[in-house]
Parts: sequence; structure tokens; C-alpha cells
Amino acid sequence: MQTHTDIINAYFHEVWNNGQLHLLDSLLTADYVNHTPSGPPPVPGPEGLKPIVTAMRKAIPDMHYTIDEMIVSDTVIVVRVTFTGTQTGDLFGLPPTGKKFSVSQINIEHFRDGRIASHYRITDELGMLRQLGVVN
Repeated sequence: MQTHTDIINAYFHEVWNNGQLHLLDSLLTADYVNHTPSGPPPVPGPEGLKPIVTAMRKAIPDMHYTIDEMIVSDTVIVVRVTFTGTQTGDLFGLPPTGKKFSVSQINIEHFRDGRIASHYRITDELGMLRQLGVVN
């Protein structure tokens, strides 16, 4: 049986870093909610996250998440990561810049029945936009 830590490792390393979208079906609950601060909430469940992962991997083909720290409880894991990559494609309306970035991100993952049921995240988006040359 996978631990919550195993699930988080697979979520970042296999799904986000390696594009193994099919794993979301076993890592997320059917009613998973992505509480993203960057736009309207996507459709619940794995099907709502798959297009986001696809779009980001297309815009940032070398995207990589490094897990820096995890705080683990019975039902919640807080994950501090470093998110790096080079934006070579359109990123949700932002034209390609060809520039590299490295930013911090904090994710809060709530678990239910051995799967991620909800997700909250804070990303240094201003830092990312500065590194991409979009803002000063």
C-alpha cells in the first residue's frame, strides 16, 4: 500500500516531471478539487488536472519540481518545492520568452481514502514573471 509520502513523490516526479498523466487516475479522488489561485477552478477529478499538466509541460518542456521539504500528518501533507524550467511555448496566454526560471512553491494536499482529495498552492508567480522578463 502506498503511503501519502509515496503518493506525493509520484505526483511530482512521475506526473509533473515525467508527464505520466494516467497516474492521476490512481493518485487523485474522483471529486478532487484544485483550489488554484491563478484562474477559475478546473473540472473536479483527474480529468480537470490533466489538461493543466499537459499545457504546462508543452509551455515548459523541461519543467522540473524538486521536493525540498514535506510536513506530514494523517490527512494533510504540506510540500515545499522548487519549480524550474524554460518557457519555450505559450503559457496560458503568455507568449514564449525562451527564458529560464526557478521559483518556490508551497502546496497543501488533503488526503481522503488514500488519494489526494484537494489541493492548494502558493507560487512565487511575481518572481517567475520577473525571471521571464514579463514584469520588472
